[in-house]
Amino acid sequence: MARIGINALYLIPGGVGGTEIYLRRLLAALASIDRENEWFVFANLETGADLVPRQSNFHWTPQAVRARFRPARILWEQTVLPMEAARYRLDVMFNPGFTAPLLAPCACVTVFHDLQHKHHPEYFRWFDLPFWRLLLWASVHRSRRLTAVSEATSADLVRVYHLSPDRIRVVLHGVEPEFFALDRTRIEPFVLCVSTLHPHKNVDRLIRAYARSKREWRLVIAGMRGFFAPALDALIAELDLKDSVQLTGWIPRDELLQLYARAQAFVYPSTFEGFGMPVLEAMAAGIPVACSDIPPLREVADKAALFFDPLNEDAIASALDRIVTDVELRARLADAGPERARTFTWDRAARETLIVLLAGAPVHH
Repeated sequence: MARIGINALYLIPGGVGGTEIYLRRLLAALASIDRENEWFVFANLETGADLVPRQSNFHWTPQAVRARFRPARILWEQTVLPMEAARYRLDVMFNPGFTAPLLAPCACVTVFHDLQHKHHPEYFRWFDLPFWRLLLWASVHRSRRLTAVSEATSADLVRVYHLSPDRIRVVLHGVEPEFFALDRTRIEPFVLCVSTLHPHKNVDRLIRAYARSKREWRLVIAGMRGFFAPALDALIAELDLKDSVQLTGWIPRDELLQLYARAQAFVYPSTFEGFGMPVLEAMAAGIPVACSDIPPLREVADKAALFFDPLNEDAIASALDRIVTDVELRARLADAGPERARTFTWDRAARETLIVLLAGAPVHH
């Protein structure tokens, strides 16, 4: 039996995008496959006990720190969390949010969702970037093993940090069964994009491509209002699209599922991803998908999506037209999507994650 800590101090409910969904689904899947090892989930003051599975071997261990004030959270992670690891006699600490407690008295396994700070440093605040670079570099070298959410991210880790590929295990995301079971009989005239409003998500090009011609359908963009949101609000006003382009902001999961159920098509124009979970969700729902031609999305969608150059507005506009009007293409993608998506399961992700964690932990009898 191993004693495993989970460093969930980074989690801000409704505030960290796909990494929240990742952790919640992975924890539920880990609980479904493991009743032997002891799990200790270190959460902040913003995160409730609902994060932790209601199972006797999973323990909620709340910490007196708020994640929204990042300096305090980092300081707590680097000073108090190692002491907590010692107090709970942990064998391994699992860090699902990029950074590890460097002084932890146990092995560390850290998840890298992407290397955006290397690809797009311009999207980070100048005072955040040095700390981000230092902490991620230190976490890479402190951790016994790393998991990457895609082959593309794994290749980045090897190239940027000069790592042996043997230290990294690719553990792909899963997708919830609810997406496969959605009732798609009441389709409405809108194309859905699920995305945090950050610059690399490329939503501005999508909106300009949409505005190029008069369309009979709306564009609904659902996701957390990131720091690019005010610029997108201004762009929508400038192009006079307030009646046809909707930015929903963060919405509860049940409401998001209803958007997936009713969407005519799905578009994802991001210029950079570590994985691309919304594409997988849309495929599972049987929605015809058009997305950026970038390596992680190719890895996820394979032949089950229409790909376009995310830097070319003409290409985006053309893809929008095709994904709505090309009957044969829509039927093919609606069939191919769920078939491809079924190969991604949270059960598999949990089993592969557990293998990595136990490989770094001594066994107690």
